[in-house]
Formats: sequence, structure tokens, C-alpha cells
Amino acid sequence: MPIIRAFWAIIRRDLLLAFRRRAEMANPLFFFVLVVTLFPLAVGAQPNLLRAMAPGVIWVSALLAALLSLDGLFRSDFEDGSLEQMLLSPHALSVLVLGKIIAHWLVTGLPLLLVAPLLAVFLGLPEQAMGTLWLTLILATPLLSLIGAIGVALTVGLRRGGMLLSLLVLPLYVPVLIFASGAVDRAASGLPVGAQLYILLAMLLSALVLVPLPTAAALKMSVN
Repeated sequence: MPIIRAFWAIIRRDLLLAFRRRAEMANPLFFFVLVVTLFPLAVGAQPNLLRAMAPGVIWVSALLAALLSLDGLFRSDFEDGSLEQMLLSPHALSVLVLGKIIAHWLVTGLPLLLVAPLLAVFLGLPEQAMGTLWLTLILATPLLSLIGAIGVALTVGLRRGGMLLSLLVLPLYVPVLIFASGAVDRAASGLPVGAQLYILLAMLLSALVLVPLPTAAALKMSVN
């Protein structure tokens, strides 16, 4: 099988498995919606306060929802032996890993991308910031999956690696959170956001190039 067909086969397989486990697939989305909707109950329903908090609330909630879904990236493959078959495959493991990361983003990141603007309206985010919110989600949610893949690969062999995974990944998520929420906040204030968006784009392109190789190496170490 050519490497391109193997790449698409990995994506198709993971999407089929995800749709067979719809409850697990919906958990991060429900968590995201629940966290955002609880904030007005906790801090009050003052429109000005919610409008000022909206970028941070949406992005912190998206980050936590992405973190919640990370453990399933390689865990089921490790438990059923599929990961060992990937390691034994003649194809480059980094390409197969990239396919799994893309499938993970389609299952977890894309629903957040679709729901976030509705929650932004709920929080009173200004209309001029909606386009920037979309752009930050498009650029940064794949980045969350890419960064998280390294942490998952390092902890996949541990039975209770959830806490360790959080400690490894959360510090790496902080720059993404700062630039993404900062861009939305500046757009809401009518300020230019080109610098933040270009930084997020550079981070995404760098991660696409750099992440698959160390993730593949970490998977080999975890399985061994």
C-alpha cells in the first residue's frame, strides 16, 4: 500500500471508530459547553463583565476540553495491539502518527470550532471579534492536538498517566492560550490582530513539521 493510502486509511479508521463511540466523542464538546455556560452563573450576568471575559473563558474552556480528549489519541490502539502493528508497518511511523492527529482534531477540535461562535454570542462577544475567534480556533485547535500528541505518546504505556499528561502538556499550551485569547480580546477592542495570528500560524506550521517525528520516537519508547 502506498504511504498516501496508508495515511488516509488511518484517518478513515479513526473516524469510523470515533463514530461508533459517539458518547466518548461528545464528552469534550459537552464539557466545553458546560464550562462556558457555568461562568455567567458564577460571576454574575453583567453584560460588560461577560463581554470582557468572553475571549479568556472560551479559550480556557477549549483548552481544557482538548486536554480531556487527549488520552484517547493512542490509548485504545495501545490496549488492543493496533499500535504495535503500526510500529511494525513498513510505512514511516511519523506519517501514520500525523494521520491519527488529524483524525483526532476532526473528532474533537472541529466540533469546538462550530459551537464556539454560538457560545461567544451567548457571552456577548462583539460582532467584530467573531471572525478573529474563528481564525484563532482554526489555527490553534490543531496546534493543541499536535502538542498534546507528544505528551500522550510519552505516557501511553502508563496505567494512570492522566495527571502526568496534564503536567507535561499544560505548560506547552500556555503560549497558545495567550496569543489566541489575546487576538480575540484585541479584535473586540478594535485593535489590529495580525501579529498574534501570524505567530499562531508559525507555531502551527512548525508543529506540523516537528511534532510527528518525536511523537513516533516516544511511541516506540513507550511500547518497548
